[in-house]
Amino acid sequence: MVNLVQTGSTSRIPITPIFFIALGLFGVYTIEFGVVGILPAIMERYDVSTFQAGMLVGTFALVIALVGPFMVLLLSKYNRKNVMIMSLLIFAVSSLCSAYAPNFYVLLAFRMIPALFHPVYFSLAFVAAGSLYPKEKATQASAKAFVGTGMGMVLGIPITAYLANQFSFEASFLFCTFVNAVAGGGIAIMLPNTAKAKKVSYKEQLGILRKVPLWINIGAATFLFAAMFSVYSYSAEYLEQVLGMNRKTVSVMLVVFGIGGVAGNLLAGRLIGINMVRTTVFHPIVLAVSFLLLYSGEADFVPVLVIMVLWGAAHTSGLIVTQVWLTSEAPEAPEFATGLYISFINLGVSIGSAAGGWFIAASGMKGTIWSGFLFIVLALACVAIRIVHDNQKRRKGKAIRNEQKPNEAC
Repeated sequence: MVNLVQTGSTSRIPITPIFFIALGLFGVYTIEFGVVGILPAIMERYDVSTFQAGMLVGTFALVIALVGPFMVLLLSKYNRKNVMIMSLLIFAVSSLCSAYAPNFYVLLAFRMIPALFHPVYFSLAFVAAGSLYPKEKATQASAKAFVGTGMGMVLGIPITAYLANQFSFEASFLFCTFVNAVAGGGIAIMLPNTAKAKKVSYKEQLGILRKVPLWINIGAATFLFAAMFSVYSYSAEYLEQVLGMNRKTVSVMLVVFGIGGVAGNLLAGRLIGINMVRTTVFHPIVLAVSFLLLYSGEADFVPVLVIMVLWGAAHTSGLIVTQVWLTSEAPEAPEFATGLYISFINLGVSIGSAAGGWFIAASGMKGTIWSGFLFIVLALACVAIRIVHDNQKRRKGKAIRNEQKPNEAC
């Protein structure tokens, strides 16, 4: 068992537990998005249409959006470490069964099972990572753990496609089985047993739903993810059709996008720890700049390389920025707040992907960029409303204190 090592007033955290938490996040996001890389193989294997194959992605996100918070709430009373291990083993077993599914609908059913536990693991991974660090460095811990999320979102598709093409259809699912099994074993051995946390009743956890600022934050996160996936969902097609790149170059660019994402996630973790509000405002602006560069970009390799690094950094860091900002409003129920977060950002993914497609149908491939701009404006509007709300609350509090001072003097 790995323990925290204290040196004076500074806590040093072993990297190994964070690694396995991140590996689990990589595993579950590869399960969610990696199937996109093998959709042609699924269509051929089970003789289904593109629309039917796409249900494997859409249904996964829909299950998360509909039942995610309730699954987190239901399992919140159980031991955090044990639930994380159980979730990873469920991911591993469902991937193993998916590899040998006899027909498409059985495969679809096996996709729904990990979707139920996706928000559970995500929520607990965030809390577990933060618990390994001193309070002032908790966001850095989350950023390190969520490197796995960014890698799964970005590299899951090319990895599963490569394995299916080079080896077999089953190999892509077996890879997910292996990753999640290793992550579960690593967490079982390496994650320290923390002191037993105070159990929060279901009523207390549901009480956070009465907080107006929480819903403003949820709106901002939903719109920001809609912006991100309005464009990212069509990234390969955009690079091919608008910038004229061949598929091999597109694959390289998506890897560069992932590298930029890892760097951006770590940087955002540091910045949000310094000033959360400023980072939250600045992030969608950087994302908008990357979209603007994409819109006006040329097909030259080096400029596009720079754009992909910036875009990847802005895209992937959206996860840590919105997640920390949202859950900071409900410290009394962090797991449930994170469950709400993962549910609504998946709703944002679905809305953004659909809107991007509509804009493309209406105005061509560059329409996806306009869709992204629209949702960025809506996200910034939510952030502005939240800042105004907080300022009014502070002014009201200050006025009340000033009124009390004369009375105290009397």
